[in-house]
This record gives sequence, structure tokens and C-alpha cells, in this order.
Amino acid sequence: MRIEIVTLFPEMVEAAACYGVTGRALNKGIWTLNCRNPRDFATDSYRTVDDRPYGGGPGMVMTAEPLGKALRAAREGLRAAGIDTAPVVHLSAQGEPLTHRRVVELSAGQGIVLLAGRYEGVDERLLEREVDLEFAVGDFVVSGGELPALLLIDAVVRQLPGVLNDEQSKVEESFVDGLLDCPHYTRPEIYEGRTVPPVLLGGDHSAIARWRRKQGLGRTWLRRPDLLTARGMSEEETSLLKEYLSELIQTSDEGKEEQ
Repeated sequence: MRIEIVTLFPEMVEAAACYGVTGRALNKGIWTLNCRNPRDFATDSYRTVDDRPYGGGPGMVMTAEPLGKALRAAREGLRAAGIDTAPVVHLSAQGEPLTHRRVVELSAGQGIVLLAGRYEGVDERLLEREVDLEFAVGDFVVSGGELPALLLIDAVVRQLPGVLNDEQSKVEESFVDGLLDCPHYTRPEIYEGRTVPPVLLGGDHSAIARWRRKQGLGRTWLRRPDLLTARGMSEEETSLLKEYLSELIQTSDEGKEEQ
């Protein structure tokens, strides 16, 4: 996987990409990163990449020409590496929500070109001409596209074969099957008076799998019910969720009695 990114702050992206899972995969050569600074493609001595918006208003808008040249250089870099087609992705608060399904789709390709904008935005004509996909990482605004791009890079890279030490990890993560992940516990067995759920200590793998499924369903119902609405539930899952809710009510009642 080769990832090209057009950014005004290549040092920021390169430094962050060197840590953790993405950094280890980068060192192994599982993926490569190349940054293109649009200032390098500006035509004036000030290396200008922004201008005032037509129609007035606050802030500045990134101009089309240096960005277009940087994107073309990125695509040429991909072609030189033997990658003929790769989507150009713009990170923007106006984009569609970035989901696990989209991440898996991107990880199946050989390359990606990311456009990390700044200021008030990017000239719309450049976006219409050059961009294939536009993603938002949440319903909020940040100062530029670099942090969202790094989130996307991390999510995509961890899907690549050989990146995770345990390939099962990415199969059991949140959102993989449309549910949030179950709770996790490790040593010590008792912490601040709270114990690990007994089922996790018994060694019955089928019981553990059932408990984890029930907890994932319950946590999703509590925190992201929209996910359950979108995916639906089987009869078995409906039964597990009812069991979870019954246990939740019982625990709540016991807590009230103790008070």
C-alpha cells in the first residue's frame, strides 16, 4: 500500500506516522508514505497557496493551481510505483462519515491520495475536478485535514495483512460486525474492590464467546442504538440483548438497595 498526501505540514504527518502500529508497518515496508507540499508547486516567490474568497467573508481559501499540481505529482508517484489507479480522498467536515466499511474498501486497494486542506476550505473547482471521495471523521471542525488524514491512515494500515501481531484482533474490533466491542479485563483479578466477571475466568470458550456477544449487543444498545437499527438483529441476538437488559436492571436494583 502506498499513501500519498498533499499537505502544508508534511513534517507533522511524517512524525505522527512513525509511531505505534503504523510506524512498525512502515518500517517493515508493508506501506509507504510520501508527502507533497503544495507550496512547492506555487509560482510566486512567497509560495502562496491561498487567497481571499470571492463574495467576501472571513478567512482564506486554498487556491486550485498549486493543489492541482501537487495532486498530479502524487498520481505520477503512484504510477511510477506501478499503481495506475487510486482514489483521491479529501478530508472535510462536509464529507460523508468515515465508516469501517469504507476503511476496508480503501485498504483493499494498492494506493490512496489524501488531500488535507487548511484555512476556510479549498476552491470548489479543484474538488470537482480532482477528488473522488470526501470523508469526515466526525461532526466537528478542526483546523486542517492532517489529523483526520492520520486517523484514516491508521485505520487503513491496521487492515493490511501482516500489520497486527494477532490478525484476529481486527476481526473482533468495534464496528467490524456492526456492533461496539465488548468490555475487556486483565490482571489483577480484583481492582479497587471490583472483580473480573467470573465467566472470563472459567475457561469455557463457548460461554465466554456468548458473554462477549451479549456485552457487545448491550453496549451498542446503550451507546449507539443507531447501529442496531441499521444492521438489525437475529433471534439469538434479540434474546441475548433481552438477557443483558434484564441483568442491567437487576444490577441497578441491587445498587439502589445497597444505598
